[in-house]
Amino acid sequence: MRDVLDDLDALWADGRPFGMARVVRTWHSAPRPPGAAMAVGPDGDAFGSVSGGCVEGAVYELAREVTDSGVPILQRYGISDDDAGAVGLTCGGVIDVLVERVDPRGFAEFGDVIASVRSGEPVAVVTVIEVDGSGAVAEGESHTTGVPLLGRRLVVWPDRHSGTLGSDRLDDAVVDDARGMLAAGSTEVLRLGRNGERRADELALFVQSLAPRPRMIVFGAIDFAASMARMGAFLGFRVTVCDARPVFATRRRFPEVDDLVVDWPHRYLEGQLDAGAVDERTVLCVLTHDPKFDVPLLQVALRTSAAYIGAMGSRRTHVDRITRLREAGVGEQDIARISSPTGLDIGARTPEETAVSIAAEIVQARWGGSGSRLSALSGPIHRDAAGLTVRADPA
Repeated sequence: MRDVLDDLDALWADGRPFGMARVVRTWHSAPRPPGAAMAVGPDGDAFGSVSGGCVEGAVYELAREVTDSGVPILQRYGISDDDAGAVGLTCGGVIDVLVERVDPRGFAEFGDVIASVRSGEPVAVVTVIEVDGSGAVAEGESHTTGVPLLGRRLVVWPDRHSGTLGSDRLDDAVVDDARGMLAAGSTEVLRLGRNGERRADELALFVQSLAPRPRMIVFGAIDFAASMARMGAFLGFRVTVCDARPVFATRRRFPEVDDLVVDWPHRYLEGQLDAGAVDERTVLCVLTHDPKFDVPLLQVALRTSAAYIGAMGSRRTHVDRITRLREAGVGEQDIARISSPTGLDIGARTPEETAVSIAAEIVQARWGGSGSRLSALSGPIHRDAAGLTVRADPA
């Protein structure tokens, strides 16, 4: 959707209804990922792509049809590898494409969504794509229009939401999950019951997160860093490992990280800060526990708006680090932002266990949990970032 943002903005500003097709599910070697979009304007102009050219002609005609009728359609395109020469996806993949009409009456929040994407504010668009196993219509089959919930949507920001999927309980459950997915920058299909039940699957909802993955920057290319990088990727972060020592910062030791940087940590972070590449969703894990790296690095880190700044080391190392920061003129309010020793007390010993401990503290910092055992607590389990109850029953 980002690649056709200017075109969508212009179509919206024109004020006339237009058709929008989005890939919502893929199988096998699909050419475009979920969220890829194609728009067809009222004058017949087409923008974007859902398949790299394989089925664009068919989607174009369907978008014109949906713009006229106002009835959304979930269409499946795909053929087997044995039929790769036939009309369809020549790669052998399968895609589900949701085609909708966009206009101020049916999608009043669309302009706000575009504005949020332009400003860098994370926003998720949640759309009902399947009801009671209705599924997608295969190409060549007749379209059915008896699914009243199909296409209903909810727009979710970190601090608010707009629209409804039909019930308060369903909206609450979806807002909760969508914010978690938005924080991780993930786009996927969510299955819930009609009232938000977790053990039911009457509804399939496409959650499109219009936000880049949050960043995790791990400083210090040690064995603990390798485990932390894997954990960060598992949580949905774009992971960077930085170390000034090229003998340690190697792809052999960190084959799966998104970015591997050989530079002095404080210099690299200062460059990222100046470039606007560190925001309030970024987490910084300082695992070097060496004063010549730690102190200048933490001085820069405390100038950022990072959501979490953790520093590894013993309590003796922590006291020495704090003393050095005070001598460097860092104030107590800034020092209080540092989680040191980093992680929650779960008795971690190995690098993998330590990574779990640090990850748990990062999640706690994001959502405001107590860090206590749930079995020892009473009351609601799930709360939002402001500490407000979002779901009292995990069903």
